[in-house]
Amino acid sequence: MKTWIYKHYKNKLYEVICTWIHTETNETLVIYKALYDTPELTKEYWKDFCFVRPESMFFENIEIDWVLKPRFEYVWDKKYNEI
Repeated sequence: MKTWIYKHYKNKLYEVICTWIHTETNETLVIYKALYDTPELTKEYWKDFCFVRPESMFFENIEIDWVLKPRFEYVWDKKYNEI
């Protein structure tokens, strides 16, 4: 898996932090964080929180308006090289 910047199908950007292996199920999990302000979530949780999603779900295709699209798409942009 390329660990860098991914675009969600709703056009929001996320940074993949790492992947983890669940010790009981051996399932690979993707740990990622939003690269945009999330005041509705930071109010409820804390400022620097991360999301977790099974790798199979992170890379699955989903149907939007009868068209299959990747849930997350890898993005390579020079402005993110310094992250």
